[in-house]
Amino acid sequence: MKRVGVRCDVGPGRGIGHVMRCLALAEELLERGLEVVFVCDAHTVPWAEAQLTARGIVIEPAVWTAAEHVDLFERSRLDAVVFDSYDLDAAVYSAVRATGVPTLAIVDGDLRGAEADVLVDQNLAAELDRPPLPANAVRLAGLGYVLIRDEIRALRPVDPPVRRPSAVPKVFAFFGGTDAFGAGPYVVQALAATGVPFEATVVAPAADLAARIAATELRPQQRVDVIGPTDRLAAEVRAADLTISASGTSTWELLCLGATAGLVCVVDNQVMGYERAIATGTAAGVGVLSDLQADPSAAAAVLKRLLTDPAERTRLATAGWQLVDGNGRQRVADALLALT
Repeated sequence: MKRVGVRCDVGPGRGIGHVMRCLALAEELLERGLEVVFVCDAHTVPWAEAQLTARGIVIEPAVWTAAEHVDLFERSRLDAVVFDSYDLDAAVYSAVRATGVPTLAIVDGDLRGAEADVLVDQNLAAELDRPPLPANAVRLAGLGYVLIRDEIRALRPVDPPVRRPSAVPKVFAFFGGTDAFGAGPYVVQALAATGVPFEATVVAPAADLAARIAATELRPQQRVDVIGPTDRLAAEVRAADLTISASGTSTWELLCLGATAGLVCVVDNQVMGYERAIATGTAAGVGVLSDLQADPSAAAAVLKRLLTDPAERTRLATAGWQLVDGNGRQRVADALLALT
């Protein structure tokens, strides 16, 4: 096997979660001497496009029909294909698989019609689910298969994390590469409503979000700095006493880093991961975004406890750190390469 294609979703409304976990797998394949081609509209999110081009990855514009995929993959002389999409028609998967090229699909619970030789569900407790599988397909499920990028792996703590008392805790908040659902301003309102001191750095990818965050009325000893998308995400997480994020693919990166994670469920397809993370005690549930928009008081109560209780922060951080070892991408790459 020499050349692997990756067909994934990306966009201002879809976010960059699919690109980021595929990038983790791509880094592993590049380390093993393979070429990787991404097929996606990365130009719609310049920061995501920059992550791919910085690694020398070729980008082809997204195509949509089954025939277009078969044609593009044949012309690109691909030896295997990775899919990570909520938007593709099921016919695309079956048409590509029928050509005989080895295929792997990354899914989240519902297969959404995905058909592949290997199906990867990297979500917490996914190994307990038993979805019907396509003929002759293998399913890799659970946190043992989480795809973690180099940036995160490099900063994973060697020892279990400890959160020490801090008069002014440091908070880092981000909600994907685009914050497509505008969670940032509502989370900052909930932080302010705690009434306790903090210093927060909040990622706001768009100017209107930054302006709304900056307009939030803060209490004494509360500070919020707004930044754009950053290449130093892992370092920011490691430096923070509390990290607040959407309950998406970044959740597993936070656990790997030993972060004290406060999760916000911003869209329906995050509900399963959000509920499981809270139930297993690996993250704190800040709330569902629609609830924060209506009334931030419940979220403020959760955040106040996290800001004032270092023992709780340590408990959460340690629980998550123990579950995600950062080596899932090696196991997935092994399964993909074994297809040839």
